[in-house]
This record gives sequence, structure tokens and C-alpha cells, in this order.
Amino acid sequence: MKSKNHLPQYTTKNMEQLSTIEQEEYRKIKEELIQRKVNDENITVEKEDIISLINQKSINSDKIYNKLENDLNGYGKIDGLLKDDELEEVMIIGNSKPVYVYHRIKGMMITDITLSEIEIRQIINKIANYVHRKIDKQTPILDARLPDGSRVNATIPPITADGPTLTIRKFKKEQLTILDLIKSNSISAHLAAFLWINIDGMDVRPSNIIISGGTGSGKTTTLNTLTSFIPLKERIITIEDILELQIPQDHVIRTEIRPPNIEGKGEISMDVLLKNSLRQRPDRIIVGEVRSKEAITLFGALNTGHSGMGTLHANSTQETITRLTNPPMNVPSIMINSIDFILMQNRIYHPEKGIIRRVTEVSEVVGMEQNTPQLNEIYRYDYSKDALEYVAVSSNALNEIANMKGLSNHDILDEISKREEYLQQNIANKRSNIYETKQILNKYYDY
Repeated sequence: MKSKNHLPQYTTKNMEQLSTIEQEEYRKIKEELIQRKVNDENITVEKEDIISLINQKSINSDKIYNKLENDLNGYGKIDGLLKDDELEEVMIIGNSKPVYVYHRIKGMMITDITLSEIEIRQIINKIANYVHRKIDKQTPILDARLPDGSRVNATIPPITADGPTLTIRKFKKEQLTILDLIKSNSISAHLAAFLWINIDGMDVRPSNIIISGGTGSGKTTTLNTLTSFIPLKERIITIEDILELQIPQDHVIRTEIRPPNIEGKGEISMDVLLKNSLRQRPDRIIVGEVRSKEAITLFGALNTGHSGMGTLHANSTQETITRLTNPPMNVPSIMINSIDFILMQNRIYHPEKGIIRRVTEVSEVVGMEQNTPQLNEIYRYDYSKDALEYVAVSSNALNEIANMKGLSNHDILDEISKREEYLQQNIANKRSNIYETKQILNKYYDY
């Protein structure tokens, strides 16, 4: 029996090894292809170029062609890992060490792939060239994204002693929808309906929401799915350090920070983007992740009537507030009232289901007492039942919507039940993408 300390194996289909003669021909062909592309803006090497050179050298080798295509147009030995939609993360931790992956169901796994320092640096440099950045001894850290939106972090010596490292956080080819999250039990249909009403505000009072949780807990995915509840008539501006959000609206302006160049100039921070967004008269501001002084700008906007949503790293609702009100964010306690709801998201190991992601708590900010924000728990996760339970006696946000619409609390609760039933009915439909799901949600208003 395997020790619990042993990671499960992820077996790849390694390419056949090249013979000594094939390796030499491979090197010559690769160098010639690279020379052809030195002054060409299109760095992609066409299939015909490779085949032409192989034929000119009287070589008929599928092995050489496959390796050339992988190295020049793909990412070498890890190309197959990046194409596997069941993998969340690919981790290279140094020279000649096994590559690790994080599987969406099985968790951390070890592969049968190792890379030399040269191979790792080739992959890192290719990514750096794509984003027009440099990684060298003066700037030994690279944050970037691949064309498919996957997030990349790379480091090189001297800051990583065992050689260059590369971490790629992948995203599913098809973005998950709110219906997917309900189906997987990441969020309950009742909570989805509750948030639907609070996000569209029934056209009178949209709520401001912060989604908190740890790394890899699914905060960004949940934020992305909740944007489908935003009315079509609204103007949305997103602000991210790395573009990840894919919002199913026609009127969206997506903005991304720019890090400083090697001379320390040209930086465009999240705070600058946030201040600029306010000049564009947005109806809804969505911040990919609140980290620093942009928090004050965001909360200033929320306090002057703008609506917003965002994510934040924290392990509890109370920690969320503590992080917001302390350095480096330093949001004045009185401004915390501009948040309506804090959603806690967690990645949990379940003995039967493996790694699961769940919204584990929803709390409402209901006021201040002795300069301390007061919280009202709305939903609580029951670990023994793997279920999210509605525990609120009332909700200030719902009460305000009811008053402004001239409705009773019973009318609002009845509307939540109707929307919950509508969502459950549509879960049974074939899987819909984010745009089709948006159309499904829009049809509800026609009833």
C-alpha cells in the first residue's frame, strides 16, 4: 500500500526520444526556423515551414516535426499539460526536478516530466516575449498571462536557489456559469436567487459585494458568474492586475494594470485605473482583487453612489474587515458601511468528493457600533451536510428594496422563491455557456 505521503502519479505521453542523428538535424532545423523569424512580427511557425525544411534535408521524421512544433509553437514538454482541461495548475520547481500539477478532482499530482535549466528558460523567455517583458538578474520575477488567459509567475536565480521556476494557473476553456455552480453545489439555488435580487436591485437598489477567500478557492470564478445578474442596461468597468474576468455583457470596458519597465517607469497601477474609471461614469465597477491603496478609492466611489463588486484574500468575514481597515488598504471604518455583503469562499477537502469549493458564509454589514462594523449572518455552511443554510431573520438590503418598490417583506421572499425555482428548472437543461446563461436569466424578466 502506498504511503499517504506519496503523491498520485500523473502519467503523460512522452514523445519518442530522438536518435543522435535526429537530434543534430533537429538542432539545425530549429536554428534555421528561428533565424527566419528574427525580423518577423508573427512569431508563429507555420506547419509548412517545418515540413519544407525537413524535406529539404531528406529527413522523413514525424518525431522531429512533433518536437519542433511543440518547442516553437507550444511550450515544449509541458505543452500536453497545458492542453489538459482537468488541470488547474502546472508547477515547475527547478532544474531536473519533477513537474507537479494540480488536478481539479485529484488535487496535487507528480508527473513523469523533468526539464533542464535551458528548457525551463526557453519556456519562460517565450512567455516573456509574448507579453513584451524581460526577465533577467535585474528583474528576476515575471507576472504575465498566456493568450488563453492563464496566469503565469516565473522566477530565476538569484531569488530561487534551485534554478528557474514556473507556475501556470490555468482556466477552463469554458467559463463556469451560475447554473454550473448550483449544479456542483458550490452555491445553493436559494443563495443564487438571493444574490440575483440584490445584484440587480430590482432596478432600485443594487448591492455592493466583496468575495473573500484563500488562494485557489474560486473567488474569481464566483465573481465572474455573479456578473450575469447585472442588468444589460448598465455600463461596467473591470479593473484587474491580470485579465481573467469574462463578463457576458455588451457594454464592458476591461482594463489591466501595467507594471513598471526595467527602468522603473511606465507603471499604471490599479489605483490609477480605478480613479480613471470614475471619469467614465460607470454604473458598476468590478475590481478583480483588492490589495492595496486602491481600496480607499473604491470605497470612496461606493460611498458616493457607485455600485461595485470585487474579491479579497481573507479567511473569514471578520478578517476581511480587518484587512480592509489596516495597512496597506487603510479604509476608514465608517466607509465599510458601503459594503452590503461579504461572501466567504473556501476550498475544502471532502473525504468522499475530494477537493470541493463552497461558499461557506454570507454576512451583511448592518451598521457601526463603537467604530466597529457589525455583521448579520445570512447564510452558514454545514460541513456535515455539505449544505449552505439560510439562517437570517431579516436582511437590511432586502428591506430597503421592499420599501423602495412598495412591496412587503413577504413579496420579496416570494420573489426569491420564484427565482430559485427558475434557476433549478434551468439546471436540467444542456450545459450553457456564459452568454447563453445570460439569455436564460434575461428571459425571466419577460414572465
